[in-house]
Amino acid sequence: MNSVSIIIPTRNEAENIEPLVSQIVARPIALEEILFVDDSNDGTRDVIRTLAASYPIRLIEQDRTRPGLVAAVMSGAEAAAGKFLLVMDADLSHPPERIEALLAPLLENTADIVIGSRYVPGGSTPGWPVWRRVLSRAGALLAYLLTRVHDPMSHFFAIARARLLELRPPDNSGRVTFEVIARARPTLRVLEIPIVFRDRERGRSKMSLGVAFRCLWFWMLAVFRRALDQGTMASKPSSEGDG
Repeated sequence: MNSVSIIIPTRNEAENIEPLVSQIVARPIALEEILFVDDSNDGTRDVIRTLAASYPIRLIEQDRTRPGLVAAVMSGAEAAAGKFLLVMDADLSHPPERIEALLAPLLENTADIVIGSRYVPGGSTPGWPVWRRVLSRAGALLAYLLTRVHDPMSHFFAIARARLLELRPPDNSGRVTFEVIARARPTLRVLEIPIVFRDRERGRSKMSLGVAFRCLWFWMLAVFRRALDQGTMASKPSSEGDG
């Protein structure tokens, strides 16, 4: 059965959980479960537990020995029951109405990973200040040189659970999508579909100019590390003989 597990990492998103869940369950998909992988210190877990009485929701308390966004996604993937995984943020920046569009190519077996992209025709980031647009596009351009994907930093994507577990990015890596594509290219069929990425309406934003610069710095290190790894692999002599 083509069941879907939706993985949502959360940190202090109590105000956004209920509207997000109601929008997800309204979508016409074979929803197996919504997995919240939580690292909050507010009332987020209480909201999730309350909603779990009425919806197919599971709460995973993130292991403090495995911090970070990639570790949260992989914890959800390990626990998921669905054949396909869809990963999204909790702050309503990722449009739930695009869930079917992300899943359709997987169900039709025309793609291996489908990314909700801000940087293909039809995608946009309305309301972003100039500094955020510039830094985000700079990071995406760096990664494009390795992946040939316009938005490999997107955290809104769909992939088969078995494929994600097979490729398994390290917990301390920068972005799941980037690592998966860099590890599997050119065998991975990547499809980008446009999304409108909107800033949060509720709760406190975690993004600032200082945070953005730190993110870009660590992202550059991840990209250069991956480029170095690929260069090292390419320069290794073949283990096969000449004949």
